Amino acid sequence: MQAQPSQPLQELHDFGQRIWLDNITRELLTSGTLNRYIQNFSVTGLTSNPTIFEQAIKNSSAYDEDILTHSLSGKSGEELFFELALHDLTQAADFFRPIYNATEGIDGWVSLEVAPSLSNDTVGTIKAATQLYERAQRPNLFIKIPGTFAGLPAIEESIFSGVPVNVTLLFSTQQYMAAAGAYMRGIERRLEAGLNPNVASVASVFISRWDVAVKNKVASTLQNRLGIAIAQRTYIAYRDLLSSQRWQNLVRLGARPQRLLWASTGTKDPAVSDTLYVEALAATQTINTLPEKTLLAFADHGKINTPLSIDSKEAEQTITEFNSQGFNDEELATELQREGTKSFVQSWNALMTCIADKAVLPPTTPANRKY
Repeated sequence: MQAQPSQPLQELHDFGQRIWLDNITRELLTSGTLNRYIQNFSVTGLTSNPTIFEQAIKNSSAYDEDILTHSLSGKSGEELFFELALHDLTQAADFFRPIYNATEGIDGWVSLEVAPSLSNDTVGTIKAATQLYERAQRPNLFIKIPGTFAGLPAIEESIFSGVPVNVTLLFSTQQYMAAAGAYMRGIERRLEAGLNPNVASVASVFISRWDVAVKNKVASTLQNRLGIAIAQRTYIAYRDLLSSQRWQNLVRLGARPQRLLWASTGTKDPAVSDTLYVEALAATQTINTLPEKTLLAFADHGKINTPLSIDSKEAEQTITEFNSQGFNDEELATELQREGTKSFVQSWNALMTCIADKAVLPPTTPANRKY
């Protein structure tokens, strides 16, 4: 573990991009590791998802006692899981609370996702988002809602209700703009109702899955370039939106920008740099949420070479090259969002099975029987 502050991560922070950790485990909290990341690695937030929790609970005994305790009190399934998740994430939120306070709520956030089983249930998502946020009793907790067809109205309604939202599973500029529109409508409705428009949100655009999807299906010169081009196109749209008259009107009335967040930025191809996406996606007014392995790699040998370009011709030329290879970027974005939703449902189901298995008391044997 690096004891001294990481110069590459500090430089990225000073440049204007915030680094969040894309991981949560109980050991991360109790060992002091998260606190070291905050102190030495300029980490200012944390995200979680069903896959992260499934791996954390399956691969650790740290949750076993709590699972048994909650099970004996009558809890099971989703109810039991959210007890575990809220225990961890409220602790993490407390670690980040000084940052939240110092930045007046701009940074210092943690994120908890609604159950993926609600992916097609708008009303259920709205209800779950409100309940989870109220249960946490932490102002710096984002509720993650997917930017899908059913998720968009839930995002708008949650923002209107004052629930901070991390919009997840966005893959394209069009999907990002739809999420941004839902956010702004929620803010505008709050203003119309005489409510405070300062409700925080981030929009999470997934990057590396683009390159995984086209790997070995395009010319070698195009490998590991599509995700960055999509990010570049989306960043340009983001900057244009922040300078638009509609958004500037909201800012004057007290609203804050919904920040753009890069997700899925761990390198999946062992043939290229393990810091590829971090270095390529350096962009002001954005967040990059890094898997722990990627965070450590960038802390050790990362560099900021050239900030993410806002040259739309460059991005569009790259995307056109991919489309000329037989792809349609919008169709692929739709498929990636569908696959991402399906993957989280699968992780959720595996998580429920894991918890159910661990909730079963071990058989009484002469060695462990109490007399």
